[in-house]
Amino acid sequence: MPIEKIEPGAPESQSADLLAKNLAQLRALFPELVTEGVKGPAINVDVLKGLVGDITVTDADEKYGLNWHGKRAARQLALTPSTGTLRPFPEESVDWDSTQNLMIEGDNLEVLKLLQKSYAGKVKLIYIDPPYNTGQDFVYPDNFQDSIKNYLELTGQAEGGRRISSNTDASGRFHTDWLNMIYPRLQLARNLLRSDGVIFVSIGDREVHHLRDAMDEVFGPENFSATVIWEKADSPRNTARQFSEDHDFVLVYSKSPEWSPSKLPRTDEANSIYSNPDNDPIGKWIPGDPFANKPYSKGKYTIIGPTGRQFSPPPGRYWRVSEEKLRELDAEGRVWWGPKKDARPSIKRYLSEVADLTPRTLWKKEDVGSNRTSKNELRALFPESESFDTPKPTKLIDRMIRLATDSNEGDLILDFFAGSGTTGHAVYNANVEDGGNRRFVLVQLPEPLEQRSGELETIADITRERLRRAAKAQRDAQPLFGGDLGFRSFRLAESNIRAWTPSRDNLAGTLFDHIDHVDAGRSDDDVLYELLLKLGLDLCVPISVKEIVGKTVHSIGGGVLLACLDIQITAADSEPLALGIVAWHKALQTAGDVTCVFRDIAFVDDVAKTNLAAILEQHGVAKVRSL
Repeated sequence: MPIEKIEPGAPESQSADLLAKNLAQLRALFPELVTEGVKGPAINVDVLKGLVGDITVTDADEKYGLNWHGKRAARQLALTPSTGTLRPFPEESVDWDSTQNLMIEGDNLEVLKLLQKSYAGKVKLIYIDPPYNTGQDFVYPDNFQDSIKNYLELTGQAEGGRRISSNTDASGRFHTDWLNMIYPRLQLARNLLRSDGVIFVSIGDREVHHLRDAMDEVFGPENFSATVIWEKADSPRNTARQFSEDHDFVLVYSKSPEWSPSKLPRTDEANSIYSNPDNDPIGKWIPGDPFANKPYSKGKYTIIGPTGRQFSPPPGRYWRVSEEKLRELDAEGRVWWGPKKDARPSIKRYLSEVADLTPRTLWKKEDVGSNRTSKNELRALFPESESFDTPKPTKLIDRMIRLATDSNEGDLILDFFAGSGTTGHAVYNANVEDGGNRRFVLVQLPEPLEQRSGELETIADITRERLRRAAKAQRDAQPLFGGDLGFRSFRLAESNIRAWTPSRDNLAGTLFDHIDHVDAGRSDDDVLYELLLKLGLDLCVPISVKEIVGKTVHSIGGGVLLACLDIQITAADSEPLALGIVAWHKALQTAGDVTCVFRDIAFVDDVAKTNLAAILEQHGVAKVRSL
């Protein structure tokens, strides 16, 4: 079998094709639903009506739901594969060789697309703090034709294009532009969640109603869990024209309606209501209501107290337990008749026997911090810089981490509006506190800072530097902690595989330049990590290196991917190189399919290429590709 070349536009050169995946799932369920259209596979609406009933299928203009100009294009944008890549920057990273954390600089829409193959269904918790659409937020236009080119132009990495700007009320498309920005990102985020995953989204008054409708559509209204009120202000703002805003919202949606949050440990405030006025040996308690509203067959009786006074349930209510059970509890000292033994009986609820707390929807600043808390945290890390405008306190994110993750399961946490890096900082803190091994993926656009501070020119620079300083602070405070306090740094870029772009004025020169499809300015590591992304491997997967007949061969993920990116392979090299790769493959005992990749330009002639491919196939390595 000849070596298959990975060309621009091929499935292995771009992110997951979600449209094709959706069609495949529909075809698997209802083969008759997918037919041939003018532009390829198409849905037969008549068949759909026959399958689910005419009345359940509508394409009417007037129907219930959130609609705005550009919604169809926004949905399509989420389904359009990305041809970009993520370039590794070990020099910006901390503990590159061992860390499982990622910090990615780039447009989060493109990054979310690139993460689909590697991280679909693997994220336990997503937290995002998107622009609140206050009129001062950083917003830039998505380009439906070439998102990577658009991103590079907007961030000053390429010539021309539109510039980043605020989304002001005067734009005429104030809410529309915001919805067009958030909607495709939510769609892509949902794909990344595990079946037991959950997403928390911070938002203000201006867009909370639109966000709720959009998330109902993307996640399903049955998966709405809560609207949390976060008390963000420490004091009233008397300069406010109408009301001083004391809170923000946090919308909570799960991937499945079966999800439930973990309980929270009891606080001193919650425990303060317990006392022990009768010196009960079991400990502190509170009086519980002995009556219930629900009818109970043994719940209508009269009981005589220690002083001879009789007690019966009020009209329409019932004793919570049977008379036999109440007397049994009384004999054990678990019933309180008042200090004079003549009061209505109460069943004691002991502090030692109560469970942890079910989370409430009002999150007070004393428990999860406020805006002032978060600014003080940043000042402590960046005493030389001005405070970040709208950071979130680490305790707020910590609350979400406690509710939605397990400490020792390696749970993955994603924040694709990373800002100053609070989520990564909070993950570090949580892992140090409970010895956990949670991981994070942060994504942040390199938005220019209004006031630069030294080498920090963009918000993405702040994100990375905060992670470095927060990790150092934890190491200094907890020198015995052996967990992960590092991160791998990546940046969004155009693909390493160059597309065919002929020049009419110099066709011969263009042909010569495209002999090698790999961009001349990219390293072997750049190519390797693009292969990881496009083949669906974790970006923190182990990579081993071995010399075989003078050629450098990389083994990724225990041999799932084998790559030799040397620039010359002769006919004489092909047999010993192939046999060396086969021997390493067998030693690794890799389970499942193996992909082996070479540079197409490396083969001196067709004999070298054909011989190598034939030997690999004879020994069970049939999936051989070239770049």
